[in-house]
This record gives sequence, structure tokens and C-alpha cells, in this order.
Amino acid sequence: MRAAHIAEPGGPEVLSVTDVPAPVAGPGEVLLDVVATAVNKADTLQRQGFYPVPPGSSEILGLECSGRVAALGEGVTGWSVGDEACALLVGGGYAEQVAVPVGQLMPVPAGVDLVTAAALPEVACTVWSNVFMTAGLEAGETFLVHGGAGGIGTFAIQLASAWGAKVATTAGSTEKLATCAELGADITVNYREEDFVEVVRSATDGRGADVVLDNMGAKYLARNVDVLAPDGRLVVIGLQGGTKAELDLNKLLRKRASVTATALRGRPVEQKAAICADVVEHVWPLVADGQVRPVVHATMPLERLAEAHALMDASGHVGKIVLTVAD
Repeated sequence: MRAAHIAEPGGPEVLSVTDVPAPVAGPGEVLLDVVATAVNKADTLQRQGFYPVPPGSSEILGLECSGRVAALGEGVTGWSVGDEACALLVGGGYAEQVAVPVGQLMPVPAGVDLVTAAALPEVACTVWSNVFMTAGLEAGETFLVHGGAGGIGTFAIQLASAWGAKVATTAGSTEKLATCAELGADITVNYREEDFVEVVRSATDGRGADVVLDNMGAKYLARNVDVLAPDGRLVVIGLQGGTKAELDLNKLLRKRASVTATALRGRPVEQKAAICADVVEHVWPLVADGQVRPVVHATMPLERLAEAHALMDASGHVGKIVLTVAD
């Protein structure tokens, strides 16, 4: 089958498409004929050699995909050959076929075409598991997400808004912030020109944010703690701003606040299955009725994956970048 190949760690130019052995569905797995996949920040980090795959997992890039069921592994029920689905992956999405644990296979939400569905699993599972399952965001609370114009950000804004939260976000341009506002952000902050702590506090009568979803890590740690409201919850899901910073425990103690750092890719399959089931139950109905929609910046064929990665590296996109694999 055709699949993405990384010649050596480096820039987008190290990527190509080559022929590799096709996977086989093992016990409890489903083999998918991939129709489309999507580019995530983790893919670019893996390409650069900074994000090794979990032991025993596919070295092929791709943390999500959409497609049609090609074969069922031993013990799999509830799916039939030909069914359309989207899937959360540990890797392997940039290919014509991928084997998926059945618990990470999800139906395509009503009203979403099969190609666009490839842009949903990673962001939906990331946002739902961290913002709602871990941080417990409730209606009426204030939610801050950094990088609101990205794939996770555009989805988080919509989902939190649909849930009844007051949504704040950061982005690096007036155009991106305008898009965030259209998606439901109540408070927008240009991080190049404004201090998000001051803006969010001002907009909440000094209270701050009840939940913060952060992809920056060390660079934003101190200010994220500063912006937390009493009983606030900070969830760190990315380390774009470094891995080490000083944490003022006294500030956390006085606020009764918490800091959680978590990643989706390395979770056990049982946890991922529980997250996927929750997403289908709670998130897919909001997608089906239009309250939450996938935001796709560009769609291009798998052979243009180097171009797609260059676009991701330049941070000029809004929402997701989708790669089509088959018709």
C-alpha cells in the first residue's frame, strides 16, 4: 500500500510517499480503507524526531482518519465490511489502510461527509477528554483556550460555547481572532499585543478562568496559574513553549487550584475506547445539529504531504489540514 515515509528527522522535505506492507486486522481490531487523514502538530514533531511513537506502534504518521471498513479482526462485533467510520489512531493514518482497535472506531456524525470526518477524531477526543472529563467544565464557567485558531482551538471554542461556558481565547492576528469570535469566543486576546491575564481578569470582574487548556507548557505556566479563578483547573496538553518552569505552589494553594498534564496518544486502549464512546454520546449530537462543526483550512492529496506540513509549520492556517488518500 501507499504510505508516508520519513527519510530522516528534519523539515517537510524529508517526507515522501512510498510502498510498504499493508497491515492486518488482529484480534479486536478493524482494518480500514483510509479515505482521508489530517495533519496534527504531533505529526510535525514526530517528523522532526521529537515525538517517538509508543513501543510496538506504527511508525507511519497520522493520529486520525476516516474510511470504510475493509475487514474485521477476531472477536469484533457491531461493524460490517463497507461501513463508513472515523478513527482515533496511535499512528498509521497517512496510508491507504490502517488497523484500528475497535473501541477507537466511531461512526461518522450525521451531516458530515467522509473526507471532512477525518478532521474530527483527534480534536474531539482531545477536547472532550481534557476539558470535560478531566477538568469538568460546567455551564456558566469561564474557559480559556490558547491557540484558538488551530484545530484544537476552533473545536474547543465551539464545544465549550455549546456547553454554555463563557469562552476566552488567544491568537496571533486580528483575522484569526475574528474567526474565533465567529465560532463563539466571547473574549479574544492578541497574544502578540496583549496580556491574556489582564484581559481575561478584566472581562470576568477579576475572577479569571475556571478552566484553561494550554498547549504552550513552560512558557505560559506562571501566567496560566495567575489567570486561574478560585478552584480553577489548568490542563497542559502541549509543550511548544518548553518543558520546565517554576510553579508557585502557594498560588495554587490559595486558589485551591490544580494543574494536570496529560497526553492522548500514550493512553491505554481501554481509556481511549472510553473517551471515544463518550465523544459519540455527547459530542456527535452537537456536530449533527450544527452547533459544532469541523473547521478545515485546506484539503490536498497525500502526495502533497510535504506542502501540508510546511503549511502547519508556518502557522498560517485556521482549523485543520486534511489529506485525501482515496475516493
